[in-house]
Amino acid sequence: MTENNPNQNFLHALAMRRCRCGPISVSRHALAGLRRLAVVVGFATLVTTSPVPSPATTTLAPVDTALVIAVDVSNSVDDRRYRLQMNGIAAALEDPAVVGTILNGAQGAILVSLVAWSDHPRIAMDWLRISSKREAAEVANRIRNLNRISGEFTCVSDMLRYLNDKVLPVVPAPALRKVVDVSGDGSDNCNSRVAASKIRDEIVSYGTTINGLPILEGPEAATLEDWYEDNIKGGPGSFVLAADGFEDFGRAIRQKFIVEISGLEFPRSGRMALKE
Repeated sequence: MTENNPNQNFLHALAMRRCRCGPISVSRHALAGLRRLAVVVGFATLVTTSPVPSPATTTLAPVDTALVIAVDVSNSVDDRRYRLQMNGIAAALEDPAVVGTILNGAQGAILVSLVAWSDHPRIAMDWLRISSKREAAEVANRIRNLNRISGEFTCVSDMLRYLNDKVLPVVPAPALRKVVDVSGDGSDNCNSRVAASKIRDEIVSYGTTINGLPILEGPEAATLEDWYEDNIKGGPGSFVLAADGFEDFGRAIRQKFIVEISGLEFPRSGRMALKE
């Protein structure tokens, strides 16, 4: 009596199932064909399920700072205010003092990403490396020419959650410091289920520093700086540096970049001490 072959039994059963019919006889040639098919399918499965390196996680040379610039684009930010922010960031990256700070770091390089946030945060500019004056100018030009992004509400908690889940885990190079630079002209008005301060604490627990740049213009001008102190600022060397309205944004972001990129301690005497 011939011993049953488990593979032959399996292939026979497979043929019956695919046929959706009664018992049939399967020739040796048919079984051989099915075996070849099984080998091909198995190989294809192995190939398609093997991990493929993602460009977003490709490791670059180490940098001193990985800097996320999180910019408010909610409905209080009209086209003029949007341009003041983008032009201010671009001018700061081109500023000789900022470029000098980048090049004088231990690695002589930083990574920059820009997130536009409101009720739907999104990456406006993915991670780019700056290690020369030319690269700083290229990144600045790219920021100046970003298409306008807009939204409705000021959802700080959702923005912080987005950074924690989608942006900070995929920094494409080892960084001595990870810094988030949050700017905006209002507190959270989305009634989020999780408080901004709680998500802030979660991000900080992974070693990231979060600094605040409240823009003191509009109905919350008198209270926003304190709200940023309590709900945004967190981590080693963290600080809040306010802008006296959107017209003052460029000055504030430039000075903020110098402190964040250098890793120096922010003067405890406050924002006015840094004004030129």
